[in-house]
Parts: sequence; structure tokens; C-alpha cells
Amino acid sequence: MGTNPLEDAFEKFCAGVSIYGPFWDHMLGYWKESLNNPQRVFFLKYEEMKEQPELHLKKLADFLGCSFSSKEEEERTVDDILEICSFDNLSNLKVNKEGKLPSGEDFSAFFRKGEVGDWKNHLTPEMVERLDNICEEKFQGSGLKF
Repeated sequence: MGTNPLEDAFEKFCAGVSIYGPFWDHMLGYWKESLNNPQRVFFLKYEEMKEQPELHLKKLADFLGCSFSSKEEEERTVDDILEICSFDNLSNLKVNKEGKLPSGEDFSAFFRKGEVGDWKNHLTPEMVERLDNICEEKFQGSGLKF
């Protein structure tokens, strides 16, 4: 609840303390389910989506059974959706800039830069190494990599 200094939040994260339970368990559960039931669980990494947004939007549409028609492709519907759903657009909507959750967090706290790798500007090399080690340990043998 409220704000936490990055160091405190990092310690809690590494210890698996989260309102939704340990990140590792949450992520690994969905990863495994996406492998066992790919028709029911669509697993997408933020970095992959940012790298090839059009490809992954089309894959998501296919997964949902709403593939884009040739006409929609010609009319640049994919581009329109990508623009409407872009970080710049969503982070600047009034609903995401004003107000607070019942727990006290500003809605705007959920938006930083929307850039892959921005963590390098916030975590120390020691934090990065610790996080890498935890990920390697928790995801070992699963095929899931970050």
C-alpha cells in the first residue's frame, strides 16, 4: 500500500512478497499452461511485443478467433489498433493520469516510459545480478527465459 522506495520493493519482490503471490510462481504457471494448452493460454513477453508489435497483434487476433481480413489489412486496421493501444496514447488518457486506487496509489504510477530495458536506469548492477540468478534458479528447466 502506498509508495515504497525501490530498494524495499526490490527486496520484497526477490522474497516473493506480492499481493498476487510470488512473481515466479505466477509467471511459471502461465508459461507451463501456455505450453500444455496453447489454444487456451496466450503467453506474450513485453519485449517481444515491443520488438514486433504488428506480428504479435495478429497472433493475438488469431488466438482470439478474430483474425484480420484482407480488407482490414488493406485499410490498415492493424496500424490503427497499434496506435490506439500505444503506450503514448494510453499513458496520456485522463483516466490513467488522474485519480487513485482505493489503496492510495496514483493511477499514473502504473506508467513509466514503456521502454524495453529502462530497468537499467533504476537497478544497480548488484540488483541485476541477483535478479538474474533468481530467474535462472526459478525458471530452470522450463524453457522460459527473460
